[in-house]
Amino acid sequence: MWNLMPKTTGRTNQTFPVGFILLGISEWPQLERTLFWVVIFLFTMSILGNSSIILLSCVDPRLHTPMYFFLSNLSFLDLCLTSASVPQMLVHLWGSDKSITHTGCVIQLCVFLCVGATEGVLLVQMAIDRYVAVCQPLRYTALMHRPLCWKLVFLAWLSGLIVSLVESSTIFQLPFCPHHLLNGFLCEVPVLLRLACGDTSVNEWQMTITTVIFTMVPVGLILASYGCIAQAVRNMKSEEGRKKVTATCSSHLLVVFMFYGTVAMVYTDPKSNFASKNGKFFTFFYTVVTPLLNPLVYTLRNKEVKDAWLRLMRKWVSLWKSK
Repeated sequence: MWNLMPKTTGRTNQTFPVGFILLGISEWPQLERTLFWVVIFLFTMSILGNSSIILLSCVDPRLHTPMYFFLSNLSFLDLCLTSASVPQMLVHLWGSDKSITHTGCVIQLCVFLCVGATEGVLLVQMAIDRYVAVCQPLRYTALMHRPLCWKLVFLAWLSGLIVSLVESSTIFQLPFCPHHLLNGFLCEVPVLLRLACGDTSVNEWQMTITTVIFTMVPVGLILASYGCIAQAVRNMKSEEGRKKVTATCSSHLLVVFMFYGTVAMVYTDPKSNFASKNGKFFTFFYTVVTPLLNPLVYTLRNKEVKDAWLRLMRKWVSLWKSK
């Protein structure tokens, strides 16, 4: 059924696989076709939603602010995440071939780790931007200038790249069991650790420490910044100002808890029974659902984005009529 015979060296304790088999939900084959159409719908909507945010942030001068600069980068990260994971998931859900090449697995894991760590840092930077905007409004333009924003985004990507290179290189040095069956939708750290036949304690500790650094610490910083924001909001005299800040900050907090919550549950203890039993659900959520929810959360609760959409639609309509 699957032509994935392992290549072994002279040492019996080391295996170099030519590929892996992603089981997904193959134990429920009757659900695969249904889930295929669900995923393709969510994937299409995610691509359209995130691309729209990037487009609006580029073409509308009123959105040329640090907040929407970071938001457009978040949308770009979501596009990278879905593009690296969902097409492979769709192929496996539709057909009987569940295999993925060794090279494809390495690339998928590297992209997945890089994007995940980068998004974790970027969400902290977005919280800092909101803190400066609310608590230091008179100095906001001077502090959050364009060059600094670019440097912050570069730092986020650099952090993600370092995590990706370190984690992926150590994971693929492990000896894997000959059957090469990965109990998940994607090549990610928890399922690869469960496939390893050797001692994975060092890798588990490394993954736990990385998760704490890129989830627990950022969440602490974000909550601290929003504590200061909440205090500043209480002192605002303008009711309209309070509503605007509350809508913007609550949208960001919702995205934060969706992202960090699902990732922490799987990656803090990657070989736990909880991660083994529920890992597929959380993987599906933060690779398919969360990238769709991010643009919805920010657009449905953001008047500036809605107004930008209306201005762009009017411009397109006027151009069409002029022809």
